[in-house]
Parts: sequence; structure tokens; C-alpha cells
Amino acid sequence: MNAPALSLRGDLFMGDTALIRDLALDMPAGGWSCLLGPSGVGKSTLGRLVAGLAGPHRLAGALVARDGAPLTGRVAMMAQEGQLLPWAGLVHNVTIGAHLRGQRPDTSRARQLLADVGLAGMEGRRPASLSGGQRQRVVLARTLMEDCPVVVLDEPFSALDAANRLMMQDLAARLLAGRTVLLITHDPLEALRLADRAWLLGPEGADALALPDAPPPRSYADPATLEMQARLLARLQAVQPA
Repeated sequence: MNAPALSLRGDLFMGDTALIRDLALDMPAGGWSCLLGPSGVGKSTLGRLVAGLAGPHRLAGALVARDGAPLTGRVAMMAQEGQLLPWAGLVHNVTIGAHLRGQRPDTSRARQLLADVGLAGMEGRRPASLSGGQRQRVVLARTLMEDCPVVVLDEPFSALDAANRLMMQDLAARLLAGRTVLLITHDPLEALRLADRAWLLGPEGADALALPDAPPPRSYADPATLEMQARLLARLQAVQPA
């Protein structure tokens, strides 16, 4: 599997309204790129753009994979809403991509991924019987099941408690090693733990952020990470709308 570097240049629009001008993002092949910024700035819209999803958004510019191949069919996305089939068990939910493509689902791998995200023994349950955090872990397993070279994760751990969030971050870093990942988050510590490159988005573009020298996933207790977290929180507070 070849995970390409991605290059994005241009202005992001929602309909006729400009969201972000002068974007210049270079996402490394096989690494994690992270987008932070205030709500409504366009982070999720950029994720949908990379995933090739239709909508009122458009890029006046170019998004290209550096290997020269189209991105179509090579991107898996874990969206914020992460809708699950209410009538289906967890294995069916995790393997829905194969069902929709008319392929035979790999139920053994689906069960292993459910175990990896801490849901072993719950395979026959329906989504309504799960907590919000458990449902989010099912969606994560479904995204991992797609085994795509490019992965977009939009607030993938937002419903989890602090301990489970750290564990799922480490799991995603391990299982997505070698993939080109775009992570969208409001959590500065999450970005600092996982990112190879990170940007703070605003209407005038994307500001590259300094990251700790240690390779990801970084320890949440590392002094350098904690110091940068405090600085980043101050910057995020400063750009929040009044």
C-alpha cells in the first residue's frame, strides 16, 4: 500500500462565501497532519474535501496526491456524526463498506478490530444499547476496517473519557502507521501527541505549528508537550470568536 503525500493550495469556499484564503498545506506521506482552529472555520469542510465528499464546498485551487494518482477510492473518512445502522449488530456495522461494495466481509478482522477498541463480547449488540463513547469506537473500527492509504479523522475521540481517549489515540497511531492521516480536532494535546505536522486555521490561511521533537505518539506527561499545550491553548483562546 502506497500512502501518498498530499498538497492543497487555494481558497476554500462554502457556496459563494470564502471560509479560508491562501491555504498552503503539505501533508507528508505516511504521516499524521492535524488541523486545529475555532468552530466554523472550515476544518471539517477541508476533511470532506480531502475525502471527496459532495457538498456546497469547493476549492478554488488544487488538491493533489504527490504520487500522481487520483484520490478517488483511496480515502476513508471517520466523520463527526459517525452514523451507525440502528438495526444491525456491531460486526455488520463495521463491515458495511464491504456489504455496500458487494464484497464478502472479513468478519474475523471486524471482530478483532472491535476487540482492539475495547468492545470484545459486544459484537451482537445494537448501537442503541451502547454509550456515546462506545458508538464512537465502533465507528473508529469501521474506518480502520476500510484499510485505505489515506484516512480523514474528524474529531474521532471527542466522545471518549480521558483514559479511553489516550488509549484510542495510541491504538490509531499503531494501526494507521504508514497511512497518510488528516486529523481534525479541537484538542491541543491530541494534536501535539499525534501530529507530524499541524496547522492552526483562520480566515486568512493556515499557520504551521511547532511540535515537540519526540516522535509521535508522544507522552501526554512529557514536559515539552505540556509546555507546548499551554502555549497552544493560549493561541486558541485568542482566536475564538467574541
